[in-house]
Amino acid sequence: MAALAGLSGLLCGCAELGYMVQAAHGQSALLSAARPIDDWLADPQVKLSLKSKLATTQTIRAFAVRELALPDNASYTTYAVLRQPFVLWNVIATPALSLKPKQWCFPVAGCVSYRGYYQQEQAEAEALELRAEGYDVQVAGVPAYSTLGWFKDPVISTFIHYPDAELARLIFHELAHQVVYAPGDSAFNESFATTVEQAGLLRWLDVYGDAQMRQSYLVYAGRKRDFLALLLRHRRQLEANYASRILDAEKLSQKAEIFQALQQEYQTLKQSWGGYAGYDRWFAEPLSNAHLAALATYHDLVPGFRALLQKDQRFERFYADVKALAHLDRQERRRRLLEFAQARSVACVGDPLLSGSNVQSDLSPAC
Repeated sequence: MAALAGLSGLLCGCAELGYMVQAAHGQSALLSAARPIDDWLADPQVKLSLKSKLATTQTIRAFAVRELALPDNASYTTYAVLRQPFVLWNVIATPALSLKPKQWCFPVAGCVSYRGYYQQEQAEAEALELRAEGYDVQVAGVPAYSTLGWFKDPVISTFIHYPDAELARLIFHELAHQVVYAPGDSAFNESFATTVEQAGLLRWLDVYGDAQMRQSYLVYAGRKRDFLALLLRHRRQLEANYASRILDAEKLSQKAEIFQALQQEYQTLKQSWGGYAGYDRWFAEPLSNAHLAALATYHDLVPGFRALLQKDQRFERFYADVKALAHLDRQERRRRLLEFAQARSVACVGDPLLSGSNVQSDLSPAC
């Protein structure tokens, strides 16, 4: 969810001028559109439904500070209305026979595996050029992103009408990016934020969730678990295909067969969900390696972070340990996270993702 590429362009002194200009303009326009949430709540012209959602964001933000030790600053104290469904569109690209995403590098922010555009047309134009160069490309809409505390990140119309649990999950994720950021390591940053989001959401549901909300979350989490398992299974098949010693032409043929099987198995999965179509937009573009490369960014290192959170028990201690990891080189931090994951007991007892929770997490390992 966090898309730092827009901020990266803003901080960069060497990127193409056109990209820098759109990044600076997009961020400036977003901040200019934002008004204090207190003003929205006091405005008699604002619909009660919107006021209710805005008040909920303030409850979520206060919970994040109090219970999750997330930053207490001006982020998510303002609200901006945009006339588009997403605040950014991310462009992700991979070689035709690889799941390793193309990197775009900038001063300060380091290298990221996506490039963010504030206008969909610009993202599509970039995607067209990359496809002409032979890359697999995905253009993905982004409802929110973090500026790492550089600016006052607003609540945005692109996500304000999410169900309350989804709203909490998103805010926890984006605030987590303000705690730790390792330049040039998208997988580390996103997996850390995903871990905080998941652990925080379970605690939030215990306090603010009713039976219906908890049940809705369990259904959502179960579908997400099934969908991720489907994608991971086919990603492993692609990895094996690309690592084989067969001719490239045969690899491309097998690649097409794997993606066709993914499409077919998704339709079967939808039927088991009673026709739920929430993931259909993931298939809006022709499937490619780029779709599965982004998956790795958000999930590959989560088991290691979960293990570290289980060991530390308290978020403050967890954040300190993650900050220490962020100062290590990329390979060493991955090695340590892998060790944490391997050493972790599968038992749920003592796991902060479940400890004291009335919600059994379908995102946690089976016990």
